[in-house]
Amino acid sequence: MELLKAFENRFGAHRVKSIQNPLHNEQELMILFLELDVPVTVIMTASLSDYKMPVLEKWVGREFNEIFFCLPAYWDFEDYTNPNCSWIYSWLYKLERFVRDKNTWFGPGHTIPTGNPEVPISNLMKQEYFIFLDPILLQKELSPVIISGKTIQFLSIVPIFGDELDFKMGKGTQKFIRRFIQRNQDEKLDDYRSSILNSRLRFF
Repeated sequence: MELLKAFENRFGAHRVKSIQNPLHNEQELMILFLELDVPVTVIMTASLSDYKMPVLEKWVGREFNEIFFCLPAYWDFEDYTNPNCSWIYSWLYKLERFVRDKNTWFGPGHTIPTGNPEVPISNLMKQEYFIFLDPILLQKELSPVIISGKTIQFLSIVPIFGDELDFKMGKGTQKFIRRFIQRNQDEKLDDYRSSILNSRLRFF
């Protein structure tokens, strides 16, 4: 796999691993073990970039993507029986299947609900939506990779609350991202994160 080799060259072979999705064996994933100030683990799709997304004209050049979750050190990503940890595998599968089956595309700022009606992601992760964002914490580490003339981008999958979605829809993606970063947030999952909108700053 060319992307796996590119990551091995970027990070070292000991920091890159290929696995089958433990909940959906037909999906191949990659794991990146990254040493930042605080270590993180990245769980990423491995072949979504084989699919050329039918992007809008303004997004030409971003047709090829892989999507990922960035996990904190406390996250036991090998506990496949714990729904508070294993939901990442279900959603990586659902999101890849959705974009392929619907012949659609994901880009920065796109959002998706957890269901209809929306439900919390897990008992600990109370958010009910996801937003796709360009890497923030991993901006350097997950800069685009060029393989055989194809530029592959990396989109983080970030859980957000309903009031954060309202703010993003009302004020725009860039204002949401600025507020998100101002509140010291990034793509790393956090079971204990509260909304970036406190009572004084709520959109409505």
